[in-house]
Amino acid sequence: MCNAMVSAVLNGMSALRRKIMGEGPPAGVAKGPPGTIVYAIGDVHGEAELLARMLTRIAEDARDYPDCVPLVVGMGDYVDRGPDSRGVLECLSKPLPHGLHSHMLLGNHEQAMLDFLDDPAKGALWLGFGGVETLASYGVRASFGATDPGRCRRLRDEALSLIPPHHLVFLRSLEPMLVLGDYVFVHAGIRPGRALRRQVREDLTTIRAAFLQSKRQHEKVVVHGHTIVDSPESLHNRVAIDTGAYASGILTALALKDGVRRFIQVSKHPGSRY
Repeated sequence: MCNAMVSAVLNGMSALRRKIMGEGPPAGVAKGPPGTIVYAIGDVHGEAELLARMLTRIAEDARDYPDCVPLVVGMGDYVDRGPDSRGVLECLSKPLPHGLHSHMLLGNHEQAMLDFLDDPAKGALWLGFGGVETLASYGVRASFGATDPGRCRRLRDEALSLIPPHHLVFLRSLEPMLVLGDYVFVHAGIRPGRALRRQVREDLTTIRAAFLQSKRQHEKVVVHGHTIVDSPESLHNRVAIDTGAYASGILTALALKDGVRRFIQVSKHPGSRY
């Protein structure tokens, strides 16, 4: 069967599925911005080695598209969980290697880190879901669940003395949303039924069930991380690319060019096919 016939059959099946499930009207083939190949990298979570490996793979892939600008979109959650948040921020807070362009988004873990640095007493919860590992990467020893205001302030002050200023500039520059062509890139998802211009930061960085369970055709196809999946999911209304790098050892990126979606993966497991 020729490619055109295969495409026609698949499009017809997709339209039938939408009709059966009561979803919105077919949106056609979603396309990225012209003249650009977009590489969206899922949640890195302190895995600096995997990030470096992924950027190398992306640069190699981009050589096949010499007429396109290679744009790397970070999906947020660069810090916490993994062993080297400092190394990740050092990489991302400077121009990317290999001549890659970049646009980095805000994740809920970056927001939690900033909340702690701004108000350690109110932001102490961060220490319980990744902050201890991030502080350790800067040489700050903290304990899980620390809540004493004085202790939290001392940890914050020590952290600020060790975190390079350009890391803080980077963290405070992160934005929660990016629209490119027929896609919108956010860390967690969007509030279904609400226009993109009316989305709120909390939803963009933390939403789960209301977004993940929605079958509606959104204003744009949503590319997101935040919720771990065993393998990347490419659906009619969203694309999920957080494969839990800190736990699985596999980091995933989505490559978008025109109407084609592809996935690139790297692994830290010996003998892996990635």
